[in-house]
Amino acid sequence: MRVLFVSLFIVIADQLSKFFIKGGTIPLLNLHINGMSYGESVNVIGDFFKLTFVENPGIAFGIDVDGVSKLLLSLFTLLASVGVFYYLWKSKEQKLIIRLALAFILGGAIGNLIDRTFYGLFYGYSPLFYGKVVDFFNMDFFDFTIFGKTYDRFPIFNIADSSVTIGVVLLLIFHRTPSGETKEIETEKNEDKLLDNDEINSEVNIKTNNPETTNSSLSEDNKNNVENYKREEIQN
Repeated sequence: MRVLFVSLFIVIADQLSKFFIKGGTIPLLNLHINGMSYGESVNVIGDFFKLTFVENPGIAFGIDVDGVSKLLLSLFTLLASVGVFYYLWKSKEQKLIIRLALAFILGGAIGNLIDRTFYGLFYGYSPLFYGKVVDFFNMDFFDFTIFGKTYDRFPIFNIADSSVTIGVVLLLIFHRTPSGETKEIETEKNEDKLLDNDEINSEVNIKTNNPETTNSSLSEDNKNNVENYKREEIQN
């Protein structure tokens, strides 16, 4: 399962990028990063692409959830990650591009799951499973409205979000049965039917051409006729 190294790389890249954006201290490594102030932006490609530090308290597009809903969202992300891993493990015979797509989705799901599960404890602002997801990629985009909110820029996202999106797009493009394979399957089914018919015909021919079989069946018919004749005589 070498594709799992892709998932591992995505998780590491995602968490390192978030740590450098948000900052923090790791006592065991004697490491401290100041990070960016909340809401701070740094231009990378003019106004088109920026690094902007925000935190997503809920799901996509900044839709907030709290209380029990927040806990359920974190648990659902955990179960979804386990499900994707299981499906990836069972898809060892699938072509490489499908397994890569699943690896991208798995890496992205785990990356954001770490935020939701542990960041509240690590940064001391909430209990387990109530953390916020760190986002920082800020790209200009055409204006659009979704869930009642109008955006003049694309919603700020992170490496994990990008990974999930790439994986889903790859699945939509490549996870289908090509017409050539479908024709091959239909051809194989037709060949199996022809073979079955040939076997049945051969058995019929053997029985028809075998004199022993024919004589035995004729003798049984004669016996039945004699018995029926005797019964009729007795009744008369």
